Amino acid sequence: MASRVRRGATKALRVLTRPVRRAQGRGGKGPGGLVVEPYRGYGSRDEVFLIGRVFRQSPGIPGEDPDSLRAQWRDLRRRIARRAIAGAAVTARFGDDAVRVETDRDGYFRLHLHPRTRPSAPGEWHAVDLLLDADPPIPAEGAVFIPPDQCRVVVVSDIDDTVMRTGVANKLTMLWRLFVEDAESRVAFPGVAALYRALHAGAGGGEGNPMLYVSRAPWGLYEMLSEFFQRHGIPAGPVLFLREWGLSWTHPLPRRATDHKQALIRHMLALYRDLPFVLIGDSGQHDPEVYAQIVEENPGRVLAVYIRNVSRDSARVEEIVRLAGAVARAGSSLVLAGDSVAMAEHAAAIGLIAPEAVAGVADEHAAAETDTRRETARITPDLAGSAAEDPIAPEAIAEALAGDGAVPATLVVEPATPAALPRLEA
Repeated sequence: MASRVRRGATKALRVLTRPVRRAQGRGGKGPGGLVVEPYRGYGSRDEVFLIGRVFRQSPGIPGEDPDSLRAQWRDLRRRIARRAIAGAAVTARFGDDAVRVETDRDGYFRLHLHPRTRPSAPGEWHAVDLLLDADPPIPAEGAVFIPPDQCRVVVVSDIDDTVMRTGVANKLTMLWRLFVEDAESRVAFPGVAALYRALHAGAGGGEGNPMLYVSRAPWGLYEMLSEFFQRHGIPAGPVLFLREWGLSWTHPLPRRATDHKQALIRHMLALYRDLPFVLIGDSGQHDPEVYAQIVEENPGRVLAVYIRNVSRDSARVEEIVRLAGAVARAGSSLVLAGDSVAMAEHAAAIGLIAPEAVAGVADEHAAAETDTRRETARITPDLAGSAAEDPIAPEAIAEALAGDGAVPATLVVEPATPAALPRLEA
């Protein structure tokens, strides 16, 4: 056990300190220590968004082995002690367009460009050239995801308790689970990687559907989440955090945060106004409440809502009932499930993923040796007459969620005629 913990701690340090050594700028190359750290951005043919940070960190020691334990601990101290640079000017260039912005008090800059010309380079990811106004100027390069013409749906997914198990908001817990425990079976939910690859590929196999991830965690966990996605083969996409709190010598505790998930999703709906959406979350926090509000505000825009059932709290039933009613009135579908297989089966049935992709999700789930889900409960609401105000009885939801106490229930609420995906142009 001691050797496993030692190996895990070494791997954790390697990932935690990697951004210090790889950051773009002068952070490891002499005096000054200015660093430009862009995060993956997103956009459309009309608008481009990208977030990044400028900070100062102490330089490394030339010639030192970066993989040595001493160097890694030194890099960790450098990361904790680095200082945000407020008021720094950053110029971004995307094709023939450019914009100049300044960093906020935490050193973050936010770019919003309206490209006059479409990117000529093939692919979904496109480069954004950055230049920090310093002496001498410091160049860096970011990347933004622009959906290809053949994409048919936008997927917005929570991360905490939806893609990965609880612990993302706690750095030590996440590091332990990622590097000390068995990462394949204990960190990612079984089948989630195969499901997300299938959603990104779409039913046609090459749709390149946008995968947008939302987390309650701080930006300080960005690199670790990127490592997690890479290790599990989960499609990369912009990760949008809802708050900022970071470790520093002067601010060792998290800052109070405000949940802006609704605003982020509304922004995505406006940006990709010609595409339908799929929302994925979990029952443990307030995803059902948030998603119910989004569905009610945007009838016809959300094809399906997938909720991972991680909570047995009876108080959550009320939010599930509201979400089910909102989804039913909008002609959408709701799947509340404890595993990814039920979500994959439904996604294939409504044309979100290829039918053969379900087997891949099932195989990944089976390899983790998790409990087999019990029979699925299906509800088709009757929207005729007065039932439209309350299309699903709370008792029906509660009964379906009760289960046998061993495996979370799988509940599917869908209209008689589910909403359809837009057809691809020949």
